[in-house]
Amino acid sequence: MSVRGRVPDVLPFTKADLRLPMTLRKGQRNSISGVQSKVLLSIVDGEFSVVDKGGDFILKPVPEDSLSRFAADIPANENLTMQIASRLFRIRTAENKCVRFADGELAYLTRRFDRRDGKPVRQEDLCQIAGRSEETHGESYKYDFSYEEMADVVRMACPAARVELPKVFRQIVFDYLFANGDAHLKNFSVYESELGDYVMTPAYDLLNTQLHFPGDLTFMALSFFRDPDFATPEFESLGYYSMPDFVALGRSYGLDEESVRGIVGEFKTQLPQVEAMVAESLLSEDAKKEYLRIFRDRLAMFRLM
Repeated sequence: MSVRGRVPDVLPFTKADLRLPMTLRKGQRNSISGVQSKVLLSIVDGEFSVVDKGGDFILKPVPEDSLSRFAADIPANENLTMQIASRLFRIRTAENKCVRFADGELAYLTRRFDRRDGKPVRQEDLCQIAGRSEETHGESYKYDFSYEEMADVVRMACPAARVELPKVFRQIVFDYLFANGDAHLKNFSVYESELGDYVMTPAYDLLNTQLHFPGDLTFMALSFFRDPDFATPEFESLGYYSMPDFVALGRSYGLDEESVRGIVGEFKTQLPQVEAMVAESLLSEDAKKEYLRIFRDRLAMFRLM
């Protein structure tokens, strides 16, 4: 999903003009969002203008973080991954596009979905709903959880959980296959719909984190199962999640084995379209090759290649 309406492609300032502080990496995890500055923008007289609060857009420049491989490709990575999710896999995403600073440097732009008609919309991430914070659960509060438990939080938050849970599960499959290691508890949220009930927000912060942190051997931000000692025989044998693990997890989301296999199978059938979108993306040529290699490797974990 691109940003709709008349939205400029070029910013009237450079990243240096923003005087962004250096964001230090916190904790041991390789997280893009943990080092990425976010700038609020509004459109005034047809041009973007930086604002201190409110604003209809969030701008994410390239992080000032030399530890990331292909750092200059981070905006293109997020834009591409979000577009693949919405266009190929029916995952509703926040409106987004890539824009350029006045000196040509790329940045990622997304329209805020927590504002409607210029007014704030009630929104909470699943960390808040689960009552987890750094003060109560320590530095890894958003990671020390499981996707199985996350299904319980969705049921708690959404009256129409039977409708919302399959959408969340589809996004978990997507995050695994596109190597998004930032799919932690804070990156799933609910908000108040125009009808007054609470539903899942559009997906956000989708990107292939392994592209930038090849040494990160964690496959997902959260563990799959509530019981830390539980593992399928396939996981014990292979050392990574595969179809039986997703079938087991799918039951927590109200999905039977046939439904889970159907969702996973869609990703193989869309491989040519993924390849085409990567080829047309703003990623550098080396990053394009690595992005596709990672996706194919993840498909192979399901015996789909």
